[in-house]
Amino acid sequence: MNRFAKYIAFTGCLALLLSFTGKHPQEPHVVTLRFHSVIGNHSLEVGRSYVNALGDTIAVQRFKYYVSNIIITDAVGKDVYLFPRRYYLVDAEDSASQSIQLKIPALPLKQVRFTLGVDSIRNVSGVQTGALDPLHGMFWTWNSGYIMAKLEGVSSSAHVPGQRFTYHVGGFKAADNTARVITLDLPPGTAPVDEINIAADINAWFKGGFLLKIGEHPICHSPGGLAVQIADNYKGMFSISSVR
Repeated sequence: MNRFAKYIAFTGCLALLLSFTGKHPQEPHVVTLRFHSVIGNHSLEVGRSYVNALGDTIAVQRFKYYVSNIIITDAVGKDVYLFPRRYYLVDAEDSASQSIQLKIPALPLKQVRFTLGVDSIRNVSGVQTGALDPLHGMFWTWNSGYIMAKLEGVSSSAHVPGQRFTYHVGGFKAADNTARVITLDLPPGTAPVDEINIAADINAWFKGGFLLKIGEHPICHSPGGLAVQIADNYKGMFSISSVR
């Protein structure tokens, strides 16, 4: 039997099998990751005053962070849907940036994993475009690299001109690396979903393994020990709020 005849026989058998089982190859399904900025139990509104986890009154004026290298695991925990080298800038002032759409088969899911920040390769890859364009204000220099996450605002606890606190957290080299891998478990038995809502609680910036007191540290604008401590804190800011 020649190759063409074998191919015809194989496809005929496959079609017959599918007709009996009723099973068809999975069609692409769009799942939206939707990020929501919160502070404790409150939705975060830019410019509005809140009391943070350490008792400081704050009004956030800017909140941005990078999400990259997303991985989705199936019901048995296998990494089956990988989106390497995709970079998204989530901005609390830009609602469109807060939704990330992914095409995956319509199957039960177990986990979402992503990098909070930009990997070291992109930090030294020359001029970038899209979400990594320096025009977004999230890039320092070719030596210092990208700002992984940015939180700015005003607080009476900030004893500096304008009472401003500004945390520009970055660094990608060795001990100064502030990129963090985030792992979020979906509720057990999660069926195929259309939307996964993820809360980003800025309280985590201030209260984690390190207590970030605005009166003591109102500014972080360079790689180093303070940036690493803040990154270790805000690694815990994400949680699954709901799926549907």
